[in-house]
Amino acid sequence: MLTLADILEALTNLRPLWADNLVITEADIDSRQVIPGSMFVALPGERVDGHNFIEDAFKHSASFAVIQRQDAASVPVLDLRDVEDSRRFLTQSAAPFDINQPFCVLVDNALHALQKAARYWRRKLDVRVIGITGSVGKSTTKELVAEILSQRYRTLKNPGSYNNEIGLPLTILSLTEGHERAVLEMGFYVSGEISFLCDLALPQVGVLTNIGTVHAERAGSIEAIVAGKTELVQALPAAPEGIAVLNYDDPYVREMASNTKAQVFTYGLDPEADLWADNVEGFGLEGIRFQLHYEGEVLHLRVPLIGRHSVHTALRAASVGLVEGLTWQEIVRGLRAGTTQLRLVAVKADSGAIILDDTYNASPQSTLAALNLLDELEGHKIAVLGDMLELGPYEEQGHEIVGLRAAEVVDELVCVGPRASMIGSAARKAGFPQDSIVHFDETLQTVNYLQSRLTTGDVVLIKGSRGMAMDRIVASLESHK
Repeated sequence: MLTLADILEALTNLRPLWADNLVITEADIDSRQVIPGSMFVALPGERVDGHNFIEDAFKHSASFAVIQRQDAASVPVLDLRDVEDSRRFLTQSAAPFDINQPFCVLVDNALHALQKAARYWRRKLDVRVIGITGSVGKSTTKELVAEILSQRYRTLKNPGSYNNEIGLPLTILSLTEGHERAVLEMGFYVSGEISFLCDLALPQVGVLTNIGTVHAERAGSIEAIVAGKTELVQALPAAPEGIAVLNYDDPYVREMASNTKAQVFTYGLDPEADLWADNVEGFGLEGIRFQLHYEGEVLHLRVPLIGRHSVHTALRAASVGLVEGLTWQEIVRGLRAGTTQLRLVAVKADSGAIILDDTYNASPQSTLAALNLLDELEGHKIAVLGDMLELGPYEEQGHEIVGLRAAEVVDELVCVGPRASMIGSAARKAGFPQDSIVHFDETLQTVNYLQSRLTTGDVVLIKGSRGMAMDRIVASLESHK
């Protein structure tokens, strides 16, 4: 188990004997989430400074806080900034004060300290790590992979979107000696980010979902996105220990096989893939059915994943199960468990309409998938689509592609935000009736419009980038009866 001695050794290369008995339950950066025995890391930020919440963390029974501002401490402080000073009290036989009472550890940079601690702790544990990245589908893949691996192994996954330079080290510090597998989603914005996360996590298995234009505004181009995602397979150890699980249907991902020394395992809808599926049928909100093919075996499956596109999620998760030695019985049980936390959920409005809440985020690829799901459903179909942000040079193309597909699927199209007007324009050019397209600048207008029109029999897809706050529309429409 993680102790104060581990943290101090990670930060100073010295292990004080007096710190071995102080067990750390977890690391937190939000004082509201602190549990007894936590290490609270006070991160400074543009809007919120964690140093202002140290006392609140101690009220929630944090053992100690890692800080970088000495003036924020009102309790005893272990100052690690000076090597010689810290060496003096770390080599003493007794602690300089009562460490069973709240105290602070003072460092030059709290975030760097968190990352150093995670890097150290990962290397102390005998755990097999599965890293997952890609433009779309990372989180649902993470959930389903963890579900399958949990059928045999004690498995940890990063919660929510703890997939960056802060969330990943927090997750790593939650690992214990009892964990056998860790499933870690890895996000990408800029070159070198996934390499850095891999240096912390040391994944032996790398899963690539797909390549799309999401975050192109920050990454710069599709080529930069490909290079950034490739960092995961480049970081894997050589075969047989390292295994790259690649989407054969995506040419960008398929070509990554030449960039890794790891064993390559492919999945997709192409019979050339190691694991492939065909006869995919969608049953709307009731799941999907398909055939799996692997080394001459054929399995007929129906699983509670929404939308035909979810067959790729199932293939990814099953691939990890296979390369990690699980039986088909264990893999199928995991696929059918039904506890995977999907981003898209169906709720009912007061009007009786069905609301498909897919407001977590949006890219052209994920919006097309959501429209394909809408196409499977019965009813009067309405798509409420907001701006897709961070597409950079692919902004116009991305919105237009969505508009063209919407014109084929929906009965009414509601566009929210300045960029979403491109969705409406593309739909109109494709022959969609002008009087079935409306446009609003913000969510309140959209809510008022929908509340006045929705009836039983309507099926409403609501989707847009997180920055568009489309979830407010769902919250306003959802029935609480």
